[in-house]
Amino acid sequence: MTQTHRIWSLAQAIIDKAGAEGVMVASAESCTGGMITAALTDVPGSSAVVERGFVTYTNEAKTEMLGVPASVIATSGAVSAAVARAMAKGALQNSRADVAVSVTGIAGPSGGTARKPVGLVWFGLADRNGVTRVERRVFADGSRDFVRTKATETALHLMLTALQAAGTPD
Repeated sequence: MTQTHRIWSLAQAIIDKAGAEGVMVASAESCTGGMITAALTDVPGSSAVVERGFVTYTNEAKTEMLGVPASVIATSGAVSAAVARAMAKGALQNSRADVAVSVTGIAGPSGGTARKPVGLVWFGLADRNGVTRVERRVFADGSRDFVRTKATETALHLMLTALQAAGTPD
């Protein structure tokens, strides 16, 4: 994995914050293929915080491992707000984590369309308090590695923001 200083810093901050709060985290990844979990587990002490990571690259894996309804994938497409939200919720339902982040996107170099271009990534976030959110980003004009790295960085940022909002002030 191409690990940037920013990714390392975000992962370290997540491990520190979640550890201090006694919170467990999980990820549900498609286009990042495990890069989020890898970034988190690169940090010493991560075993006290990282509950699990799901790599659900295929539609079948999203359905089987996370409980994403096949009808949602068929209606909205695998790269969509609905699937990102369902992936994050599914990661919580199938783990002991308190906060989960999900990523589904088109890393390229092929596979994009006019409506869903290469570089389109949807992020989901869910927590045990019932809070869910989705965000859309387009990392245009980048290589596959660029898209995957930026998606990893963005997912870690979303997770850290959620932990900071839910926890006590630093």
